[in-house]
Amino acid sequence: MTVGVTSLLGFNLVDSVFVARLGTEPLAAQSFSFPLVFLTIGIQVGMGIAIAALISRAIGAGQGHRAGRLGVLVLAGGGAVMALLLMLLWLLQDSAFALLGASPEIRAVIRPFWAVQVCAGWVGAMVYFGYSLFRAHGNTRFPGTMMLLTSLINLVLDPILIFGLGPVPALGLPGAAWATLAAFSCGGLVLAWALRGRGWLERQDVMQEARMSAGPFARIAGPAMISQLMPPLAAMLATGLVAGMGESAVAAWGLTSRLEGFSIVLVLGMTMALPPWLGRCYGAGDWPQVEQLMRTAARMILIWQVLIGLVLTVLARPLASLLVESPQVRDHLATLIHFLPPSYGLLGVCMLVVSASNALGWPMRAMAISFLRLFACYLPFLWLGSQLAGFTGLAAGAAIGNLFAGAMAWRGYRLALRARMAQIAPD
Repeated sequence: MTVGVTSLLGFNLVDSVFVARLGTEPLAAQSFSFPLVFLTIGIQVGMGIAIAALISRAIGAGQGHRAGRLGVLVLAGGGAVMALLLMLLWLLQDSAFALLGASPEIRAVIRPFWAVQVCAGWVGAMVYFGYSLFRAHGNTRFPGTMMLLTSLINLVLDPILIFGLGPVPALGLPGAAWATLAAFSCGGLVLAWALRGRGWLERQDVMQEARMSAGPFARIAGPAMISQLMPPLAAMLATGLVAGMGESAVAAWGLTSRLEGFSIVLVLGMTMALPPWLGRCYGAGDWPQVEQLMRTAARMILIWQVLIGLVLTVLARPLASLLVESPQVRDHLATLIHFLPPSYGLLGVCMLVVSASNALGWPMRAMAISFLRLFACYLPFLWLGSQLAGFTGLAAGAAIGNLFAGAMAWRGYRLALRARMAQIAPD
């Protein structure tokens, strides 16, 4: 999963690097779209978390037929929900981007790009739901391989569609969205072929299963989706704050969000691969195994992210020069790289705890941790730093917020685990 996520985030970063060659205005336009993209991803991830948790628990309890019915529900129901959401975002795009601080000129640049990006978002969501089925059944190799494949397709198509090649006209910023749509479409075709004959989709009694599972699904998906929606909301607020510092600051902030995802790729791989394993332990009542898995994962994340953070901090200015040409954007990007990557270790621990809490039957705790991370740690320190020291203070405040959030999340997880272990301990 880490290899797959690395390639997926790598092509997102490559998208921004190619778009940066078009100038500051297209890069800023793309950056303004990120909060709404994260909003759609938050909904699909929340649904995927709930279904993966229910399927893995069913498998752990030996209920194979129920797992198959749940697989049908995630594809049909998830596709319908995502279609309605993306249609709404298309209709409200001008108001949404204006609220984020995009000028009328920038909104004109966004509009043709967003039309294609909405379609790519739906196809990408369906592919993600399919990957969730594989992860729930313990197969992480196929999703990782497909992420790598779609990333390579996007990497090849990006420069062709953005800048043009031979008979292919240069599409500019919309070309990045067309490349993403084509890559996800190829992934969807392979996914449909791979699901054939596996027995993971069972239509018999699916409506009865929908009624029976609606309550458990809502108890997991509701808090999980709220948890996943909080980061896009926080990203909107943060983007609005950064927008007051100019288009160069917004462009650097958007590029940093892509670089952040690439930097915490091990964390993202863990949050996808570990919950199904934890769900099976939950179904079997094996809590000592849960404790061992979480401790090992947290240790790996901390060690890896500290090493990555130190390397990126040392290479901040050369890396910024490699990614962008604009001097102002380059300076802002270097400042962000100096401060943020060293804080990703504890941020990763926080993300791991949120993901694991949904699999372990603590969805409300996961939602509370997400809320506290963003609205009690990240945004307050972000705002305070910007007030005290401008853009440099903003970068430092974001890093401090990540550190506080990680420490808080791990403490909360340990308390919850001790309480559960005390419940199952023999008298």
